[in-house]
Amino acid sequence: MTQDPTFLLLVATGSIALLLLLIMRFKIHAFLALTLVSFLTAVVTGVQADQVVPTMMSGFGGTLASVALLVGLGTMIGRILEVTGGAKVLADTLIGRFGSDKAPFALGVASLLFGFPIFFDAGLIVMMPILFSVAKQFGGSTIKYALPVAGAFAVMHAFLPPHPGPVAASELLGANIGLLTFVGLIIALPTWYLGAYLYGLWAGERFNLPLPQAFLATQRVIDKEKLPKFSIVITILLLPLVLIFMDTGLNTLSVMGVVDPQAVWVNILRMLGKTPVALMITLLFCLAVFAKDYGMAKLEKLCGDSLAPICAVILVTGAGGMFGGVLRASGIGDALAGVLTDTGMPVIVAAFLIATALRVAQGSATVALTTTAALIAPMVAATTGLSAFDLCFIVIAIASGATVLSHFNDSGFWLVGRLLEMDEKTTLKTWTVMETLLGTIAFTIAATLSIFL
Repeated sequence: MTQDPTFLLLVATGSIALLLLLIMRFKIHAFLALTLVSFLTAVVTGVQADQVVPTMMSGFGGTLASVALLVGLGTMIGRILEVTGGAKVLADTLIGRFGSDKAPFALGVASLLFGFPIFFDAGLIVMMPILFSVAKQFGGSTIKYALPVAGAFAVMHAFLPPHPGPVAASELLGANIGLLTFVGLIIALPTWYLGAYLYGLWAGERFNLPLPQAFLATQRVIDKEKLPKFSIVITILLLPLVLIFMDTGLNTLSVMGVVDPQAVWVNILRMLGKTPVALMITLLFCLAVFAKDYGMAKLEKLCGDSLAPICAVILVTGAGGMFGGVLRASGIGDALAGVLTDTGMPVIVAAFLIATALRVAQGSATVALTTTAALIAPMVAATTGLSAFDLCFIVIAIASGATVLSHFNDSGFWLVGRLLEMDEKTTLKTWTVMETLLGTIAFTIAATLSIFL
């Protein structure tokens, strides 16, 4: 396997350019294009012939393992809430509280609350039918509703414990998790407002994105006389959050030394709080709640119908994970990070740039965040005079770099694009720009605060 950083950088650039050419110029389906480019990249970078296919399958299967269950279970929950009128009830209540002119803001605030314990993929899947219902009710481009929601989950996932990236980085660098939660929240809120909400409104005026056909084809309320109560809807939405928080919250407490990670009760609660299990429990609760009014036969049909439109979403998302896995196995990410490690620049700047390089090279924000933290840990340890705040700002800088420039090797790029039925060019102009804004704004705030605190 070639280890020359210049060669690897050229291969990474060429692979991304080839993807753009195949998808945008020759109109080849993204699933096929990603599979082809993943294969060619593995071959060119010197992955052994007998390891090319296993490497591709590992990235593909690993992504599907984390995404398919979440998307499937979350889509069933979302479809039941949508068709029974639960999404409409929630949307009407939110709009009534914030006002119709603040509908995108209301959706974003709800997503920020939901995004504290719940991971990006699961939260986005559950919120999609709700934002589609609001967009249908008030009109305008779907973009102005979708970006505040997606951006809210993105900032919470990147900057705040108990999400795995910030927790792992804080442990590697010795940052205080409690202080990081406070600092992360202070930075995440204005970052979301500027980079997701305001940008979403701006983008909504310039990109007229209609509601997805998959949503319009099935968007109907079975019986308006049987609309669920707001308390029922909010309970269904909060149940997975409470369950998931048992896992993420107890993990954070274990890292802090508050609870024994080997205790039986801790492991049982964390098992119930794993996202697929939490969503499965929530779906069972949802079926039990609506079975009396609608019958299991209708609910079973709703669940079955909900899966058909998401097959392409799951496959393309898996292919994006395949591409990212090949780039990781090829050594491209490590080579790019190594070039930046010994440049002598300030730690907070180096942290941002290394994380950015890893993010661009292999796609996964969590991988970029945790890998960068491990790479710069010796630099941090060797730097004198760093305060507890400085360590938190470095973690935020890493998370910022791990957020920017989401593109073809990021499964989130494909998940958002396919759920909104956007073509790749529009996804680059909206989702990628928003992610870059979020990372840049957060880094700017963190770097500025590091001067004064």
